[in-house]
Amino acid sequence: MPDISHYLPITSPTMIFLVVLLIVLSAPIIMGKLRIPHIIGMVIAGVIVGQYGLNILIRDNSFELFGRVGLYYIMFLAALEMDNEGLKKNKYKLLTFGLLTFVIPFGLTYFTCTMLLGYGSMRSLLLSCIMASNTLIAYPIVGRFGLQRKPSVSLSVGASMLALFLALVVLAMLTAITEKYGGIGFWIWFGLKFALFCTALILLIPRLTRWFLRRYSDAVMQFIFIMAMLFMSAALAELIELEGILGAFLSGLILNRYIPHISPLMNRIEFIGNALFIPYFLIGVGMLINVRLLFAGGGIIWVLICLTVAGTLGKALAAYLSSFSFRLPLSSGHMMFGLTSAHAAGSIAMIMVGMRLQTADGQPMIDNSVLNAVILMILFTCVVSTIVTERAARRITLRDKELPTDNDQSTDDENILIPVKYPEYATNLISLALMMRNPKLGRGLIGLNVVYDDAQMRSNQEKGRRLLEQLTRYASAADVMMQTQVRIAANIANGIKHAFKEYQASEIIIGMHMHKDVSAGFWGQFHQSLFNGLSRQIMMVRLRQPLNTIRRIQVAVPSRAQFEPGFYRWLERLSRVACNLECRIQFHGRTDTLALINEYVRNRHPSLRVDYTTMDHWNELPRLAGTIAEDHLFVVVTARKGTVSYKTALERLPEELTRHFSGTNLIIIFPDQFGEEMDKMTFAEPQHQEERSAYEAVGEWIRRQVH
Repeated sequence: MPDISHYLPITSPTMIFLVVLLIVLSAPIIMGKLRIPHIIGMVIAGVIVGQYGLNILIRDNSFELFGRVGLYYIMFLAALEMDNEGLKKNKYKLLTFGLLTFVIPFGLTYFTCTMLLGYGSMRSLLLSCIMASNTLIAYPIVGRFGLQRKPSVSLSVGASMLALFLALVVLAMLTAITEKYGGIGFWIWFGLKFALFCTALILLIPRLTRWFLRRYSDAVMQFIFIMAMLFMSAALAELIELEGILGAFLSGLILNRYIPHISPLMNRIEFIGNALFIPYFLIGVGMLINVRLLFAGGGIIWVLICLTVAGTLGKALAAYLSSFSFRLPLSSGHMMFGLTSAHAAGSIAMIMVGMRLQTADGQPMIDNSVLNAVILMILFTCVVSTIVTERAARRITLRDKELPTDNDQSTDDENILIPVKYPEYATNLISLALMMRNPKLGRGLIGLNVVYDDAQMRSNQEKGRRLLEQLTRYASAADVMMQTQVRIAANIANGIKHAFKEYQASEIIIGMHMHKDVSAGFWGQFHQSLFNGLSRQIMMVRLRQPLNTIRRIQVAVPSRAQFEPGFYRWLERLSRVACNLECRIQFHGRTDTLALINEYVRNRHPSLRVDYTTMDHWNELPRLAGTIAEDHLFVVVTARKGTVSYKTALERLPEELTRHFSGTNLIIIFPDQFGEEMDKMTFAEPQHQEERSAYEAVGEWIRRQVH
């Protein structure tokens, strides 16, 4: 066979990237056949191709760069997908678990190092810091199973950050003591810098994010902005002598509410990280591991066993004690142990710091045997973590599927139709629909463009096709299919109603009339004909800013709204939007109506932040204008004439909205109200109603004559 050793290691950037991509591609396939989590495959592949394996690749600057980005990505995604409201409700549980998962491994490792390995106090404290911290290396498994918002996962992520922070503080103390600058002034200055760092992030990032997202809708620019915020936070953390991963995590927590979990932007962030940066990090970790040292003697195996057993046992005790005290199922305890038992990034960073420090007699605090034992410990704990997390994720998924539910998906007729015309408003309608749809049903959206059958028909058809293609790409960025149709009709309202029936749609989301040059009336040319001609739910939407910058949703509910057939449909849709935006929702209505809303929200969406305000009479609606800020969304639930919740005060709705809510983000909801479509003329209710009745016009003329 030809000797290829002189071609190795590969130095060509093109070939290095090709080998990495082949590993990223093949590891899940091979590991899937072996029933082993593919994360382990990435680490093992790094061992094989690294300088301690087949020497195919060397750990050059690209692995340093992309590996660091991948590490930041793991921490950023973990914070981005956390349930912040759940954490606030469980803050004492998080604090308890975080302290236990730091203190127990720290104490066990210190005892093991001093009593069994005979190390000095400074080296023992350093190794205790390493084993008390952990890296969320198995977190991508949680994302694959869609369990990011489970209480056990949120507690594990928060506890990992708390344990890492405490470990970094102890490491800073060791460094200060070793390098003889640990006076009281140092700690005062360190605390001041940390407080300024947190304050700067909390004040600066939300304001910059709201300003940017309101003004720039380009997908690439939004992604680059989010990455800039991530690395700015990491860089600021390093400036105050903390690890950048802490800054990455804090930036994710702050940006959490501005990046809805169901959105194209979130999909892009996850895709880029999982496809490239996180695998690069895992392969780079594997390239540090020298398995041959296991057979080289020198007590490495004994050090490895002591560190691995002490750290893993401490993490297990903390996880299972916490889950037992919190009365969580055993599978949740497995998840907490799996996520918090791996050591990688933080361990590597701390061991590198330890290599720079010296003991009192001038010897390095970390010698080669300890370094190699720690690196091998990383491999074993990563294997344990990924296997336990994968099994726990499967158990939790099966456990939750067995839970009883009163939401029969087989009878859910959700099928959302979105008529669009103007490109500047269309993406906001799609974003709203994405947040309202039920992802468990896996159904797509329906995009519709209706053009008049006139001389400009052909050119308008082409414009409609281009608009719908743009919206299809937008929806597909969130992994949502979208059917589209450009329809020709002599009457726009009839075209929408016919498409509604053909697609068997359940509801319509349509933009409000805002072009006064087309029609001076509030409802426009066809909106009134549309909601009078269809008995199903119609939402008319006016959004003046991106949805992810909305801070509060305020809903005005008329009396007797609970007696309409569509009551729970619109309530469910608004609850989903509030959950996805992680914003507060406030209902204004009568006491009996609010009681039913409260019961529904508590049963279906217990994590929702919700307020209730009594509004006895509909004429109090203008009073709400003073409570609605520019980043609020005002929702008015109205009714069609002749229905249970209709009242004469609703006839003044266009005038009141124009006078008091002209600059407000607005949704007007016409709920499901009849069992059948209003296709036939009846003596009880006319088929068409004008925006202003003849009685109103005559009354206004008489008042003018009198005055």
